Amino acid sequence: MKNFRIYKLLAFLIMLVISACDSDDEVIYVSPSGTDLVQASFTYSISTTDPNVILLNNTTQGSGDFTSEWDFGTGDLVPDEPGLEELRLDGVGSYTIKLYVTNTAGFTEASETVRVDEDGVCPNSVCGGGDPSTLKGSAKNFSVGTIVRDNRLTGMHDEVIRRDFNNITSEYQMKMNVMYPSQGTYDFGPSDAIVDYGVANGIDVHGHALIWHNATPSWVENFAGTDAEFEAMIRDYITTVLERYKGKVRSWDVVNEAIEDGSNALRNSVFRQRMGDDFIEKCYQMARDVDPDVLLFYNDYNMASDSGKRAAMFAIADRLKTLNLIDGIGAQLHISYNGPARGEIQAVVDGTVSRDLLMHFAEIDIRTNPEGNSSVTALSSERALLQKDKYKELAEIYTDIPTANKFAFTVWGLKDNESWLLDFWGVPDFPLLFDDNFNPKPAYEGVIEGFQ
Repeated sequence: MKNFRIYKLLAFLIMLVISACDSDDEVIYVSPSGTDLVQASFTYSISTTDPNVILLNNTTQGSGDFTSEWDFGTGDLVPDEPGLEELRLDGVGSYTIKLYVTNTAGFTEASETVRVDEDGVCPNSVCGGGDPSTLKGSAKNFSVGTIVRDNRLTGMHDEVIRRDFNNITSEYQMKMNVMYPSQGTYDFGPSDAIVDYGVANGIDVHGHALIWHNATPSWVENFAGTDAEFEAMIRDYITTVLERYKGKVRSWDVVNEAIEDGSNALRNSVFRQRMGDDFIEKCYQMARDVDPDVLLFYNDYNMASDSGKRAAMFAIADRLKTLNLIDGIGAQLHISYNGPARGEIQAVVDGTVSRDLLMHFAEIDIRTNPEGNSSVTALSSERALLQKDKYKELAEIYTDIPTANKFAFTVWGLKDNESWLLDFWGVPDFPLLFDDNFNPKPAYEGVIEGFQ
């Protein structure tokens, strides 16, 4: 540890060289060497011959000389050697592996939490076991998620969430209009409650969503400053949010639904207008700068049913992938019992896997009344079974994804009468896994069957 303390002190002193203050007394920190910080990063895989061994790959990128050291969870530092580092983890539990990278500009670190159960290292840090009659207990090597609100974390909501799910997404309370309602004033009350609930119950939290045109506060839409000031404000917002939830939120949808329907061009949002056509890359870079370890996703809808939109989405992903700014794709699956076809859904998976990205089946719900019949008063047995078949199909497709590309299978709601679709379409529907009284529907069994 002595060497690392020296590195840390030197980096601290270098980074605190202060240039002259401007008229507003702004303090600017500079590196005398003019060298950019090298960003630490690494990946790991499970050995094919020993389930308790991981292979660590130092993926740090940057120019110039730098040194790398590992902390394998003991507090002792081990110099990085060329090639893969082999690490055996024998005891059941969680291990935090860290990589420290130092150059003349300072130091950065990356960390990963690796989970181990009786069968060895858990792929994707999602351990198996549990009750196979539940959703999360029947899933193999990926998370099963649902959405939450801060006032739906007690009673039966709490009971069902803890029994069936190991991943939660805020339905709308971790979006900009809620967390940043007025300039200079943040409101983290609801989001704190959700994140604290996840942490307290050992449930992963997926952040949704930092930038979305439909959740933009009016003061941002009408921002009076310059474009440069607008971009600085967005950087402050992203930095503030990610710093607050660093180590507590596993993943974020950074930009949500940036593709315009019909033209499949970039949506002409205020973010594009004020930050340029590369606003997506800028936002992801801001997030990566704050928390190099958090998983970053791009999330959008109609990926299965619209091949043109799918191509536009993958074009965004390709640009972000080139810059090492994306970890996965969130494919919203607001679908119906009768479509899209299995092959169209598989095309989204294939495109994601071929790019070596994580696949998130996000925002899943399956309409049983896509015809919009306002006279429907109950879910018929026939439609319930058709819905079950479609949920099972989705679960089968997801289960067949390569382990390294699995992330989460997230249902967009807990029980039918809480679905956003009721207000959106204005007609009765029954799109979720539980009825109004929290009773599992045939669709619930369909998911479990598909996972098996």
